[in-house]
Amino acid sequence: MYTTTTTLTSRIRSIDTVRGLIIIIMALDHVRDFFHIAGATGDPTDLATTTPALFFTRWITHYCAPSFMMLSGLSAYLSGVNKTAAEKSAFLIKRGFWLILVEMVFITFAFTFDIYYKTLFFAVFWALGGAMIVLGIAVRFVSPKTILILGLALVLGHNLLDYVQLQENTLSDTLLRIFFTGRGTFLPRPDGGAVIFLYVLFPWAGIMMSGYGLGMLFNRNADPARRKKLLLLIGSVLTVLFVVLRLINGYGDPAPWSAQDTGIKTFMSFLNVTKYPPSLFFTCMTQGPILILLAFTEQTDNAFSRICTVYGRVPFFFFIVHFYLIHIMTLVAVFLSGYTWQQATDDSLFFKFRPNDFGYSLGQTYIIWILIVIALYWPCKWYGEYRARKRTWWLSYL
Repeated sequence: MYTTTTTLTSRIRSIDTVRGLIIIIMALDHVRDFFHIAGATGDPTDLATTTPALFFTRWITHYCAPSFMMLSGLSAYLSGVNKTAAEKSAFLIKRGFWLILVEMVFITFAFTFDIYYKTLFFAVFWALGGAMIVLGIAVRFVSPKTILILGLALVLGHNLLDYVQLQENTLSDTLLRIFFTGRGTFLPRPDGGAVIFLYVLFPWAGIMMSGYGLGMLFNRNADPARRKKLLLLIGSVLTVLFVVLRLINGYGDPAPWSAQDTGIKTFMSFLNVTKYPPSLFFTCMTQGPILILLAFTEQTDNAFSRICTVYGRVPFFFFIVHFYLIHIMTLVAVFLSGYTWQQATDDSLFFKFRPNDFGYSLGQTYIIWILIVIALYWPCKWYGEYRARKRTWWLSYL
């Protein structure tokens, strides 16, 4: 009995540790969006204008969204071990719709600070919620092994749709872009506003479904040593697969790499794979190292891993609070910098109180990121302990 409990505790801790590290890195990207001088106007992956420091600041955050999807699928498997298929399905579907509602109401406002919601964003919570709905439907009817196969089929095969050309602005073209291929789909509204789909649905659902299937390695009766070996093997295969396929420059990503005028830029071009939607190369590049990290952190218990775990236990709470904190801090900094109300709330701004020419250097942006992460440690710790004590049904949706 003691061995089983210890294994279960360390297993959950490793998931929360990796998820917490991902959340910390994720915050860097959002702080850069609001505080870096080029956050509103530049593309950190554009090799013609970026710098290595800015490129890798953006590149390291590529690990966040797919890893969060994969770990959400893995957590869904573990949380449903003692539930019926109907119970698991109902919870995932309800939570999926709840996350989409949160995206529309709370995350859109956190982005824009626009009380009129002239722009409605469907971003990561839309993809996460939609993927949960897809997973919830699959859980009701098929086995975890079948879900794993379906997830891998989506991950491996969705780039085939890159070669499908439909007539632009037709219903079929719009649906294809929203659910499979879009790099960002802008839909005007009759009231003059807009709906923007920043994330597609099914390629991300494939990653979550693969994570759900991966959960079979974490069953209570699974051998921890075998699990570690398999995680290392799968992670290594994915990483090698990325390198080999990327060198070939064939199927797996719509943006091939090319030789540049310097070695570092050529290396950056090689790593500059497509996130919107997540290409096969993108998924292999990010999830290979994450699975290796998951294997190595299963028994890790040190000061840094415990700090990461604090954030990893409350991902929804951190995500919501950190966005509002970042935007409020931006608002204060903008007015302290001398901008007028009119400049800060101009109709051309997607993000109110974030003028396009506002911002700081990359080094200063890093300092702000660190301060925000530190400031949220104690609220996250309190909320994590509160959830552990209460365990009421509604807290499972938060």
